[in-house]
Amino acid sequence: MRYLLPSLILVALLAMLMLRGYVHSEILADHRIRPPAATDQVPERILKGGPVIDARGSGDARALTIPDHKLVITFDDGPDPEWTPKVLDKLKQYNAHGVFFVTGTMASRYPDLVRRMVDEGHEVGLHTFNHPDLAYQTKERIDWELSQNQLVLAGAAGVRTSLFRPPYSSFSSAMDNKSWPVTQYIGSLGYITVLNHTDSEDWKRPGVDEIIRRATPEGTKGSIVLMHDSGGNRAQTVEALDRFLPDMQKRGYAFSNLTEALGAPSAHTEVAGADLWKGKAWIAAVTLSEDLTGVLVGGLAVIGVLVMGRFGLMLLLSFLHARKVRRRDFSWGAPVTEPVTVLVPAYNERECIANTVRSLMASDHPIEVIVIDDGSSDGTADIVEELWLPNVRVVRQQNSGKPAALNNGIAHARYDLIVMMDGDTVFEPSTVRELVQPFGDPRVGAVAGNAKVGNRDTLIGAWQHIEYVMGFNLDRRMYDVLRCMPTIPGAVGAFRRQALERVGGMSEDTLAEDTDITMAMHRDGWEVVYAERARAWTEAPESVQQLWSQRYRWSYGTMQAIWKHRRALVERGPSGRFGRVGLPLVSLFMVLAPLLAPLIDVFLLYGLVFGPTQKTVVAWLGVLALQAVCAMYAFRLDKERMTHLISLPLQQILYRQLMYVVLLQSWITALTGGRLRWQKLRRTGAVEAPGSIPTQRRRDADVDRRPVG
Repeated sequence: MRYLLPSLILVALLAMLMLRGYVHSEILADHRIRPPAATDQVPERILKGGPVIDARGSGDARALTIPDHKLVITFDDGPDPEWTPKVLDKLKQYNAHGVFFVTGTMASRYPDLVRRMVDEGHEVGLHTFNHPDLAYQTKERIDWELSQNQLVLAGAAGVRTSLFRPPYSSFSSAMDNKSWPVTQYIGSLGYITVLNHTDSEDWKRPGVDEIIRRATPEGTKGSIVLMHDSGGNRAQTVEALDRFLPDMQKRGYAFSNLTEALGAPSAHTEVAGADLWKGKAWIAAVTLSEDLTGVLVGGLAVIGVLVMGRFGLMLLLSFLHARKVRRRDFSWGAPVTEPVTVLVPAYNERECIANTVRSLMASDHPIEVIVIDDGSSDGTADIVEELWLPNVRVVRQQNSGKPAALNNGIAHARYDLIVMMDGDTVFEPSTVRELVQPFGDPRVGAVAGNAKVGNRDTLIGAWQHIEYVMGFNLDRRMYDVLRCMPTIPGAVGAFRRQALERVGGMSEDTLAEDTDITMAMHRDGWEVVYAERARAWTEAPESVQQLWSQRYRWSYGTMQAIWKHRRALVERGPSGRFGRVGLPLVSLFMVLAPLLAPLIDVFLLYGLVFGPTQKTVVAWLGVLALQAVCAMYAFRLDKERMTHLISLPLQQILYRQLMYVVLLQSWITALTGGRLRWQKLRRTGAVEAPGSIPTQRRRDADVDRRPVG
């Protein structure tokens, strides 16, 4: 289900967006308008006949006229949520009826208005689904336009109609060699084509007086009047109706439906059975797509605010943090010179462990090193022992997991300051010294170091390098200033023994023990800070499968930690402060925002294909530019080369999508009550630290870089 549900959600989302684009004429719409053609193939009786053309049956087509003192007022292009109700109100006020030629796109979105038309005694006709010029279309497309329009009427009002008005049509005298064959074909399908006698040209908004003048027939002649209840501002149309309807009634005109005026049976027939349910299903699907799109747009607005807010906070607070800790007179307190215990939990780290331990031997701060072998089966512990390094001890245990290994290491530690690192990480000579200096402040219980990607020579490594520098470390500066650091990275962190003992040591309750212990520190009243100069170089995942496994555990473990410490929201003191500041920020920026962030890319793709392409591209480039500014500032703070940012646009297009799916899968796992096991990643030992700055080890062709199955 963890794999099936994200796939189903993605397919459903795409289907809803496609449906939304379809009913908004953004997909499959054809806006071409054919120029006039010759008329020599159109029968004379049609060119000089009335505005109603009945080409049904096998006989000759007939052109019907409206009897005197009868006005059939028609409205095209609706229904519109603003103007159609006002038009209906005016017709009801003056006890007048008319014919509404609706498009399928509008009727799908506003079915209640179609139902109101029918309930109030008006006739409804087809105006195609997408409003194309049918002279350009094939018979198959014409069939599709009409059947889809009928489907909408069935779902909205439970009726079919035999009335049809072609888009871009006018008078019968304007029928030509291109439109006449279409009219004949539509007649063969059982439809009556309704043109008009009198065109108000209200769509031009010429003024109320001019609309009335153009809509008024000569003398007492019967007429079909063309107006519009959609397609733009129809305020002049509504105002004109308020005068036109009573004035014509005073002159003896009756406003009736078309079939009433012609003395024919109603154009409506009731729909039942499968056709009715198919129509209702269509309306329900369109309604769902409209509602979902509204939710997505709202979500996009939320993520926009979150992204902008996060970037603004990161830039401002990172600047304040750097300004504070880089002052010449800044000090955490008296220099910390006491020895430190470094714990290295290791499980099957034979590729990396020698590099890790050797890097510690170059430390310029007095340390003891304890390697806790967590039941390795690859000889990890033997490798360490065979190095015969001073102040390095190996503690062996049965495989019990990383938290248990760390707790075992704490029990064997000689000193009160404890540094924790991963078995695939290397330290610079100054890392330990820089990491423990904040303990000069007795309020500090834990310190987060500056974790960096050591194997950045691949594309996926470069993307993670950008993420570490821009996302993780810039975030840590922000959280340091706000005093709500959410995570001490497992690759490089330091703790007071007293603080660890007060919170019960490393917990096995979550898969993110580093986040769990950090939140516990805050709730116990300890300060947690960031030491930017305490650099550690870690081996990042080198394949998509490994990266997926790691981030899946991280995101799921973070959710577990947030849930575990949720009571901090209502507690008092330091715990309450963290609960009301730290937990909301972590939830917004690390859980909610990444979950909604795909909306940016969804609407980008949708806009590129169906929407205003230029505006979409400009908006996306604006977001990318803002991210680039943050990334460049983060790289400047960390003194990193800007050349790595060349891959930033590609990271936003490809890498982010993977992170979205991982987080979505974590959400589904959490909501479905699933359990996630710790997944060991395959290491290659690609990161070494022979000098002050780690370098890339030359890779041999036979190094196995595949993920663990």
